[in-house]
Amino acid sequence: MDTKDISQILISDEYEREQKIHDLIKDRRSLNINIELSKRLTASQKAADKMAEFTGSWKFIAIFTAIVLAWGIANTRLILTEPFDPYPYVFLNLILACISSIQAPIIMMSQNREAQKDRLRAENEYLINTKSEIILEDLHMKIDNIINRQHILEDEMENMIGLIETLRKEIVLRREPNGAKNNRKEESDLYN
Repeated sequence: MDTKDISQILISDEYEREQKIHDLIKDRRSLNINIELSKRLTASQKAADKMAEFTGSWKFIAIFTAIVLAWGIANTRLILTEPFDPYPYVFLNLILACISSIQAPIIMMSQNREAQKDRLRAENEYLINTKSEIILEDLHMKIDNIINRQHILEDEMENMIGLIETLRKEIVLRREPNGAKNNRKEESDLYN
């Protein structure tokens, strides 16, 4: 929805405006972005997300630390007479560099998807806020209309009360001072 649509809703006649607002309300804009995007993920994207989730956890850090320590202990001269990767652990560094070079793009792919989710969430929230704003504006206009009608009805009621008071005074003036009524013909003329 763009601002042109909103301006049309705010400017059009009352019936059209009502129709557009009801169409907007029927058109459900709020979506669970996580569910909608997870429906479209490929197997490789799901694997990348799982890997990024795992490698960004304390579990990964603990396992990785344990492996590096075990590697270092297993390759010392105290345990093995001929270690396969002696101290500066060149082979371990090569393996770690390879893991890092593969891991970085996979994590970046997952972060790009998270950024896309954030953009979609922001757009979804904007649409929801716009819809709420239009509905609130419509309610505000309806309440103003009700208040205006109430003022008109109050004025009409005051006029009617004034007329009733005037009629009462006329009736009282046509009665005799002792409370007896004048002849019935005059009273019947008053009501006719």
